[in-house]
Amino acid sequence: MSEQTQRQAYWKANLKLVAFCLSIWFVVSYLFGIILVDQLNAISIGGYKLGFWFAQQGSMYIFVILIFFYANRIGKIDKQFNVHED
Repeated sequence: MSEQTQRQAYWKANLKLVAFCLSIWFVVSYLFGIILVDQLNAISIGGYKLGFWFAQQGSMYIFVILIFFYANRIGKIDKQFNVHED
């Protein structure tokens, strides 16, 4: 595999991961927190309506999980393409 091909494959994998994380972020923050809030409010968690929970707490929890997920996966991608830090 040439160096140019390897670079392109690395960035393709990186962009695919970023697109996945951004789509999760969009679904949680925009769809669950704004668009689907009325439907989610029919469900309660701990006495709070689910739509309210996503808008106030859930989206923050998901964002933190996404940060750790991204760090873990990009580390694996870096090792796969031999661009990792020791």
